[in-house]
Formats: sequence, C-alpha cells, structure tokens
Amino acid sequence: MLIGVLGAGQLGRMLALAGYPLGVRCIFLDPHAGAPAGQLAEQIVAPYEDASALEQLARADVVTYEFESVPEAAARQLAGRVPVRPSPEALSVAQDRLHEKTLCQTLGIPTAAFRGVSDERELEAAVTAIGLPAVLKTRRLGYDGKGQRILHQAADAVPAWRALGSVPAILERFVEFARELSLLAVRGTDGRIGYYPLIENQHKDGILRLSLAPAPRATAALQAEAEAMGKKLLDRLDYTGVLALELFETPAGLLANEIAPRVHNSGHFTIEGAVTSQFENHLRAVAGLPLGSTALIGHSAMINLVGDVPERAAVLAVEGAHLHLYGKPARAGRKLGHITFCGSDAVTRDAGVAKLEAILAASARG
Repeated sequence: MLIGVLGAGQLGRMLALAGYPLGVRCIFLDPHAGAPAGQLAEQIVAPYEDASALEQLARADVVTYEFESVPEAAARQLAGRVPVRPSPEALSVAQDRLHEKTLCQTLGIPTAAFRGVSDERELEAAVTAIGLPAVLKTRRLGYDGKGQRILHQAADAVPAWRALGSVPAILERFVEFARELSLLAVRGTDGRIGYYPLIENQHKDGILRLSLAPAPRATAALQAEAEAMGKKLLDRLDYTGVLALELFETPAGLLANEIAPRVHNSGHFTIEGAVTSQFENHLRAVAGLPLGSTALIGHSAMINLVGDVPERAAVLAVEGAHLHLYGKPARAGRKLGHITFCGSDAVTRDAGVAKLEAILAASARG
C-alpha cells in the first residue's frame, strides 16, 4: 500500500518508519528539499498547490497530512481523486482557532471564554466582554508559542494586535490552569475509537519540552472526561486517523485548548512506550486496517531536543533511554529530535528524566 503525505517534517519521518514493518510505503509532498521524511522515503519537491505534484501524489491509495498548515485547497483537490484522511473538513476546522473553539462550544465542550476579532474596534469590545488578563492569538498559523500575545491591561491590546500583523484573531480569557494535558485518540474507518492514557506536558517559551505518560495523578474520572470530549469531536468530524486534543486542567474541570488533526509531539513516547505507536495507529486508521492497542508499556517520558543535540553516547548510556534525531540542521528554537525514557514505574521514570536533563544542561553549557 502507498500512502501519500502532505508535509515531510519529522512527523512524516516517523510515519514512514512506522509504515515499513507493515509493508506500507509513504510518498511525501513538501516544498523543502531534504526535509526529514524525504531522507527516508520518496519526496516530491514542489509547492503544495502545484498541479503536477498533486497529480503525482494522487497515485497513492490514500492521502493524509503530517501538519495542519498545509493548504486546504490542496487537500480538497486531492479528495476529488483519492481518499483524504482525516478529511479536508477536519483540516479546515483545525486551521482556524475561531472555528475550532466555535465547534467545541457547539458540541458542549468547555473552553476558555473567547471572541473573534477582525479589527481594532472588535478588539476593544472583546477586551470589555472577556476581561483581562487575556490571550490574543492569530486565527490561523502560529505554533510553539508563535502568533500570540498576553494582554495584561487595556493599553496592551492595540499594540499587540498590530504586532501580530493586524490579521483576524481570537481573544481568549487567560486560564489559570493547574497543568497542561493532552489526549491522543485514534478513529478507524469503521468508527471504532482508541484512546491513549492522558499525557502531562510541560512547556518553556511556548515549546513543548517534556511529556510524562501516563500523566501523574490522572484519575479514571479525568480520563473519562477527556475521552468524552474527544469522542464528540471525532464523531462530529467523521474523523479518521489520530487526533490530539490539548487540554487545561483547572479546579472546575478540563478545558479544551486546541486540536491537532494529526500525530502529535506529546505522543512521540508511544514509539517505545505503547503497544502500538501513534504513528502506526494513524497509518492503520487511514489505510482502513484494524487499530492496534493503545495500552502503555510502563511509565514513559519524552524530552524534546530544542536547538542543541547532546552527545549521543551520553544519552544512550542511560539505561531505558531512546534517541531519535530528525536529520535537521541545528538552529536556535528548532526541534532537532527527542529522547524517550521508559521505566517500569513512575519513580524509575522520574530518575531517568533527571539524569537526561542533567546531560542536556551540561551540553547547553558547552
């Protein structure tokens, strides 16, 4: 089976690696020559909207995407020729934060209070309605902390709007959350759904740095609350593939923050830490194959390597550590790889994380 993929970044790279044992090959379309996935599989180097490139990709049995900023028009054009999973409709919702939050509101999924903003007058009205502090985010694009500003006082609003390019935005009430969690769900073509246990995520400068799975202190009730939210989204979107739901845990319960219609950074640990990785399950789902078990194997952590890669020997000397490098040139703030640590229990996991973080700190000091 041949699966076409829009985008050839590190998520695509890990999809390709998951496909080979299944006899599934991937072909990628990405405008950047030498992209991470293109180092391991065939890559069509062309703009996403290029008609000839889309024609080449359409020879696949099914098409998916590895990040949500690919042009919706390209996905819709392909959908006229070959199944596209998740659907272009799911892509459209995830590309616009206002549409995303509005869908959650329609489905009864709790979110922070929000208002759409298209000009400075609407911004002032939104600040009055939402209150401060609040977060101003561009409706489209923006990831890893980009495309957003925190407003502490009314005088911050217009300068923040202009700094973001005066583009359509959404204002959200600032959430005083206890922690950030994510739920990874996978839905097959037959409508069957699998859920991975909740993951705790820790960010720095807007970039995910550490994920812990299963999330410490995550009760069965909290897992059920998250799964109920995920099911509403999956069913409404008639979704196929892996969906990530980013959540805030608050004293009043869970709030949905964002959705990602693809495999997710917080789920990288599943390669070693779950019976079936998120990457394999995504391929199984979009290919119409039975889903694999989402059960975890012990307790795992994932540490992102951002801007710097430590000495491989030092990392691999830590028993239980697994190193994944993406084949990307180093650059400040760039995700270059990740380390997974798997242990039999939470104490072992936390000790492993402490060792690895000490190695990373030493590497950063040079």
